[in-house]
Amino acid sequence: MKTYFVKTPKIIASYFKKYIWYNEKNKREIYLTFDDGPTPEITQFVLEILKKYNAKATFFCLGKNIENNPDIFHQIVSEKHAIGNHTQNHVNGWKTNVSEYVANIEQCQKVINNHIESKGIKLYRPPYGKITKKQAKKLLKKQYKIIMWSVLSADFDTKITKEKCLENVLKNTSNGSIIVFHDSVKAFKKLEYVLPKVLAYYVEKKYSFGIIN
Repeated sequence: MKTYFVKTPKIIASYFKKYIWYNEKNKREIYLTFDDGPTPEITQFVLEILKKYNAKATFFCLGKNIENNPDIFHQIVSEKHAIGNHTQNHVNGWKTNVSEYVANIEQCQKVINNHIESKGIKLYRPPYGKITKKQAKKLLKKQYKIIMWSVLSADFDTKITKEKCLENVLKNTSNGSIIVFHDSVKAFKKLEYVLPKVLAYYVEKKYSFGIIN
């Protein structure tokens, strides 16, 4: 049974106003985001497709994957994409106490800062979208921006087809949408099919692809 919303309901976004669910709605621009990388071969595939369409994106990376794949991480950075924090090892906020959760995020941020010069902007996306109010309050005090999403491609869902994954994006995306993909092994079969089609479709529609900052 599906336990997620493909399109974030307005009531949820309005209730959690301190989180970022979308960007500027008056611009013909959408925001592609990729969680869980960098992953060998898969992240390079994503970068290749983005370059083909002259598109930028935001990568929410796991600290452990940055440590294991520093060359891929540096490629993301060198190609002028934005970097976000996705915890050190994909921690579920609902199952972790506040201090351990924040420490895990700070560990990932330290890994990020060891590889790139800090610009004072700290983007964070909670794995599974699960974060408590107390955890969020701590992170906001530490100047993190908590980035959620407007549209979930559901490329991680093994029970849907690649065609349904594509439909999830095309039917629900509009100006300012923040769209979630995953540059992970689990998602790759769908991502490989969907991402080029999404880029081709929105380029034809004269959209641009922005980074979150």
